[in-house]
Amino acid sequence: MNRFRASKFKNTTPHVAKKDEWISNVRGGSISCQGNHIKTSSKLVVFSTEQAGGGMLGLSSVKPGPDGQWTVSHISCHSELVSDMDFSPFDESLLATCSGDETVKLWRLRDPESAQPSEAELTLHPGHGKLELVLFHPTSSGLLAVGATNSPLVWDTSRQDAPLAVLEQHSDQLQSLSWKPDGSLLASSCKDKMLRVFDPRAQLTPIQSTKGLQNSKDSRILWAKDDLLLTTGFDMMRGREVRLWDSRKLSSSVSSASLGTANGTVIPLFDDDTGLLILAGMGDTVVDCFEVSTSEPLLTQVSHCLTDAPTRGVCAVPKLDLDVMSCEVVRVLQLTDSHIVPISYQVPRKNSGHEFHADLYPDTVGATPAMSAGEWWQGGNKQMEKVSLNPDKRPKSQTTNQTAAKKEVASSKSKDQDMARGCSTSSSPLSTPSSSAAPTRSPSSTSGLSSGFLPSPSPSQSAKTIQSLLGPSTKFRHIQGTVMHRDTHITNIRGLNLTTPGECDGFCANSKHVAVPLATSGGQIGVFERSKPGRQPDTNVPTFQNSVNVADLCWDPFDPHRLAVAGDDAKIRLWQVPEGGLVETLTEPDLILQGHTEKIYSIKFHPLASGLLVSSSYDLTVRLWNLDSGDQVKLLTGHEDQVFAMAWSPDGKLLATVCKDGKVRIYEPRKSATPVQEGPGPGGHRGARIVWVCEGKYLLVSGFNVQSERGLYLFSADSLSSGAVGNINVDVSPSILIPFYDPDTSVVILTGKGDTRVHIYEIVPESPYFVECSSFNTPEPHKGLAFLAKTECNVQDVEIAVALMLTKTTVEPVSFKVPRVKKEFFQDDVYPDTTICWEPALTAAAWLSGSNGEHKKMSLKPKDMIPVSEAPKEVPVKKYMPSSYYLEEKTDEQKKDELLSAMVAKLGNLDDPLPQEAFEGVDEDEWDD
Repeated sequence: MNRFRASKFKNTTPHVAKKDEWISNVRGGSISCQGNHIKTSSKLVVFSTEQAGGGMLGLSSVKPGPDGQWTVSHISCHSELVSDMDFSPFDESLLATCSGDETVKLWRLRDPESAQPSEAELTLHPGHGKLELVLFHPTSSGLLAVGATNSPLVWDTSRQDAPLAVLEQHSDQLQSLSWKPDGSLLASSCKDKMLRVFDPRAQLTPIQSTKGLQNSKDSRILWAKDDLLLTTGFDMMRGREVRLWDSRKLSSSVSSASLGTANGTVIPLFDDDTGLLILAGMGDTVVDCFEVSTSEPLLTQVSHCLTDAPTRGVCAVPKLDLDVMSCEVVRVLQLTDSHIVPISYQVPRKNSGHEFHADLYPDTVGATPAMSAGEWWQGGNKQMEKVSLNPDKRPKSQTTNQTAAKKEVASSKSKDQDMARGCSTSSSPLSTPSSSAAPTRSPSSTSGLSSGFLPSPSPSQSAKTIQSLLGPSTKFRHIQGTVMHRDTHITNIRGLNLTTPGECDGFCANSKHVAVPLATSGGQIGVFERSKPGRQPDTNVPTFQNSVNVADLCWDPFDPHRLAVAGDDAKIRLWQVPEGGLVETLTEPDLILQGHTEKIYSIKFHPLASGLLVSSSYDLTVRLWNLDSGDQVKLLTGHEDQVFAMAWSPDGKLLATVCKDGKVRIYEPRKSATPVQEGPGPGGHRGARIVWVCEGKYLLVSGFNVQSERGLYLFSADSLSSGAVGNINVDVSPSILIPFYDPDTSVVILTGKGDTRVHIYEIVPESPYFVECSSFNTPEPHKGLAFLAKTECNVQDVEIAVALMLTKTTVEPVSFKVPRVKKEFFQDDVYPDTTICWEPALTAAAWLSGSNGEHKKMSLKPKDMIPVSEAPKEVPVKKYMPSSYYLEEKTDEQKKDELLSAMVAKLGNLDDPLPQEAFEGVDEDEWDD
């Protein structure tokens, strides 16, 4: 703007979106790297996250889903911190990332609701040490600028063996890079306080350079209008500042502005169409807006926006996705610790929302590349075609070009198929739709492949919409978890053992008792009566003196007073709780089982036969014990590493295990000591759990993938060798997800030690296999859940599961309910007949001799409740008013009210504009001094 002519953007106003428009479930954190920490295309948003040491990126969409909510997922990109990322300006799904692992990777992202690719489509190995920056070229497809620690590199992705140019090495750490909008020049800022401008096609040394920065702290550089360069950094007094430079003469800055004193780096975002400059400081709760002009004053502040949370990163939404009818000229996405907050900059105008104001929106660059990387390297300077932002004039050329490109690829598929097969999936070049009809080839490429990026085919929008609308449904989707009243809590538990092995659930409970390992010496186990909730005494709590550290423990399902405890000394001890509860410390167990030669991992009781126990150990064996005789009766072998978990099949015939050697195995203990089936399990080796689901036809394994993401894997019990038939990634956390499966509802409830979230899924025996339900969050980390028998559920409140949650000092009951309207009826669709699992079907001796049994079943329906399936149908009754209502004569008061209402209506709408609001004002230059 200048002193004689007012700028149309001088009143641009920031609008922070309402909280229901924020993207939640974000873990931004403070990550130290040179990038902006968040980038967006017209479709997707990616952001840095602290998960997996920073090697993962969070992913969401710019627009919410059909339900009005944003889905946040994650993609594991690198083995070390992701230092920078950038979306291709020509492909909304193509993302480039770089990392301290010295690689650049290109990813073809999918919608956040879909599974993301596990491998990059292309990987570059520059070999110049850690990489800090990556930047797509603004006009040419397949061209990248990569910032190593000291050197900028220019890469044509079709030449994966070496970069096109390795520019002059900087004397210190490279801090930022920026392409000129026309793609001819590349600017850099460095910790050595130097600003450099390169013409990579002409020479490897800078064509302009100056010592323009006054402080070596982190800086940013950006091209502004015409030949202006913009830098943010720190002055000699460590105050933050923004400066403008003429790139043709870098000897001194042409304008500057102070931004106050703070420690965080200032991230600049510039809109070339409007000249608006957004400045956001890392860790600040302020976002400033300036206007940059080519005439005096060059730099003018427009607005000062206060935010709710400190900034962890910031990016601008592409111009083509702005709400132009609301006079939105810039939209910024602010990354905070837990949210992504949209900030919209709008110019106040009359008739905003109804008219397109062409003076605010000059034609902007489109999304079709002007040339290929090879053409640019050979000296081409073609510029991007510009498109109108007027919704009525918005061209469809982008869709046409993409369709043409896809047809071109389809027609030449047979010709290029052999070449494509010659390259690995992780290293084959990608292509992008070009403005030319025929695909261009890079002159410098020796492989003969196209040097751009080609978007992969995706389902039509209509198909996606139908899928989202007709997706899997479940009656348990809105399940609610609630902590019961404090009167039911067991409180003041002292000295809880927080270091139980990963194979142990942490504690166990049944209808009468709760057993909790304590941290006191001698491997003591506290046993608390469920019938006596409340505050426990500070001292002299009666315990089982186990003598050694507890490895695992579980209650006998057919004897609520018998507790089995596995210890570090390779022994299993059986303890008996006296009638009326434990009143004194017991030091002698009823029975000791010996046979393992090393520490025991886990123990499990047989689900049908009484007196039968199975154990796994560090000696890589699984042993079966007859508790009636105290003898070992079976020895199972075949494991090559640690046995993570075991599970009996519902009919008690088979035993499944998951092992650290990456295998899932099924044993038939009465017939063979070796597995009858085995197949590949989860790729990670940090731990796993296993449980039988869907009437014993499938095995559900919770474990980790190779990127250390927690996930669920479903295996067919008839064909383990075929691998998982379905899987879903849950989240990233170091603790193992411990599953509880309810066979009556096919709902699995999972949580990990130290988690605050309980995940709930319905398992179905066909695709998509996992139907996600509402999760339950606890106010503080818990140590685990122990689920009770189905008879503990209150069917009047439609409880489908009841668990006990262990915290640092308490045991709290948690109820899982299904919201229903007609609670006065028994919900027989939720409560099928349940098994009487507390009564044995046969003895250990009978089972070992080859007999099989089956649990009896019972109905949970109270006698005084009617099943909802038999509830009488409600017939809607049409209400008729009596004739007197219509014939009744109006009173004087009614007539007066009607007359008053008619008079007010005649006065007109009070919201209509006043006549003086239509008057036009006077330009500023017409005012007299």
